[in-house]
Amino acid sequence: MALVETGPNLFVQALVILGAAVVAAPIFKRIGLGTVLGYLAAGIIVGPVLGLIGGGEDILHVAELGIVMLLFIIGLELKPSRLWALRRDIFGLGLAQVMTCGLALMAAGMAFAGLDWRPALIVGFGLSLSSTAFAMQLLEARHEINTPYGQRAFSILLFQDLAIVPLLALIPIVSPVQSESSQHPLLTIGIALVAVAALIAAGRYLLNPLFRIIANTGAKEAMIAAALLIVLGSGLAMQYAGLSMAMGAFLAGVLLAESSYRHELEADIEPFRGILLGLFFVAVGLSLDLNVITENWLMILFAVPAVILTKGAMIYGVSRLFGSHHSDATRLALLLPQGGEFAFVLFSVAVTAGLFSQEISSILVAVVTLTMALTPLTVSLVRFLVSHPKAEVMEEDFEGAGSDVLMIGFSRFGQIISQVLLTSGHQATIIDTSAERIRQAGKFGFRIYFGDGGRLDVLKSAGIGRAKIVAVCTHNRAATDRVVDLIKSEFPNVKLFVRSYDRTHTLDLRKRDVDYEIRETLESALAFGKHTLEELGHAESAAEAIIDDVRKRDEERLEAQMTGDLYSGRDKLHTKPVTPEPLIAPSKEGKRIDRPVDASGTVEAAQ
Repeated sequence: MALVETGPNLFVQALVILGAAVVAAPIFKRIGLGTVLGYLAAGIIVGPVLGLIGGGEDILHVAELGIVMLLFIIGLELKPSRLWALRRDIFGLGLAQVMTCGLALMAAGMAFAGLDWRPALIVGFGLSLSSTAFAMQLLEARHEINTPYGQRAFSILLFQDLAIVPLLALIPIVSPVQSESSQHPLLTIGIALVAVAALIAAGRYLLNPLFRIIANTGAKEAMIAAALLIVLGSGLAMQYAGLSMAMGAFLAGVLLAESSYRHELEADIEPFRGILLGLFFVAVGLSLDLNVITENWLMILFAVPAVILTKGAMIYGVSRLFGSHHSDATRLALLLPQGGEFAFVLFSVAVTAGLFSQEISSILVAVVTLTMALTPLTVSLVRFLVSHPKAEVMEEDFEGAGSDVLMIGFSRFGQIISQVLLTSGHQATIIDTSAERIRQAGKFGFRIYFGDGGRLDVLKSAGIGRAKIVAVCTHNRAATDRVVDLIKSEFPNVKLFVRSYDRTHTLDLRKRDVDYEIRETLESALAFGKHTLEELGHAESAAEAIIDDVRKRDEERLEAQMTGDLYSGRDKLHTKPVTPEPLIAPSKEGKRIDRPVDASGTVEAAQ
């Protein structure tokens, strides 16, 4: 039995929901299924399974504000010029996706469920809409919103938000029950266009002056209130005009994308967005009707994969038609095959208009919810269906190779070193396994050859016998160790200068008796620290003295760790990880305390 939904027990419900979310989300994140599926599971457990929470639909209405705020933040990152650049994908690819998926699912509803064309039309196009909340959350979590396929996914979702207006206007036209009070579809569309124009005008002439006035007062809480006011106000204005709240918030975000207050607005809205979006996924789980699933499990068992496969195939096809590569089209097909939250609205209105029964609506809601729940799993299939591009292989041609310096690896680190050598007039022979880098590196003035520096025949062909110094600049620790071991074994007299990955790797390399090694970030970090000290008011000479002191202490620590008993019971070339310790331990008052370094590499307690 559900907990009482009014009075003090409202806080008990909130406590139950938060507790379930806090437990489930990290667990699902840890096992690789993502927090979205964790929130869904939390809602299903405390709602349909245990019956602790009722009224999932009511919570869903409130939690949809999370989607509204998500679209506002996305809008803040999308300047009008960039939005205009996406117009082909929005109105081309987006329209093609909705039409192909809608017609295919409509045909499936008529063929397999025996629906008349009128309800099948609404069912098909309702299921063609994908979940903005799920898709954008997954793109954001994977940092893929700004990738080519992420931008195309966003364009499709944006068109779907626009499509809800004509779809809602279509219901009274195809409904067998005509209402005298029904608003004419053209009037509905006209009102929506006027509302959009009004919002654009307000954003252009009112929003920035409003935030400027509030910012001048210095009232932080007023800025937060103003941000919420803009998001909710623009969303409600669009909702009353027949559009979605998410669309209104998105437009408000776009209008503020070039505002000087953009970053502050994003920081103010972010906490509300995160908690409400999580609540939305919990509410989807809460609203799942297990009775409908158990009574119609066979139909749902067929419908869920049918929707996913049909939408996936259609999305892949139209994406390829609009120029997407196979990998991007596959990613889109696996990201957007689910039903969307706007389908709930569409089906509810269709029931009211008499297009189909409440039972059919409940089955459809269950199908949409389950396709949402499976989205993180479909996205995870990318690793199996999209192969990573194979590295390009070039012919190994070492004609003319051989210089004073043989450099292995030409990534960022090696490129900087090469500039030093070039400026000084020294020649270098460079080996790298990246065909692309080799093509781009001709302008550096060096002879660059394709080859693996971990192969003996490549080293000989590259002229290691003539080299005075071999500089190993590879950025992968395992590859570096392999090259170093080979050279020490076959060419023990060559001077070996090596790029070190970290402190532990430095100790490893010193055990290998390389002639010189340096951690890849050490000197850049010290230079950064020196300039920081100077900006804080230290004289240049004083800052330099401090940096020299830190460098000296670091070297003393390394020597102590080299002579300490760090390798007891282990191969000396496999250093155990070094626990970070401060070179200069701070006191409680924030002043440093100079402490001697013992043989294990840790600081001794102050006497």
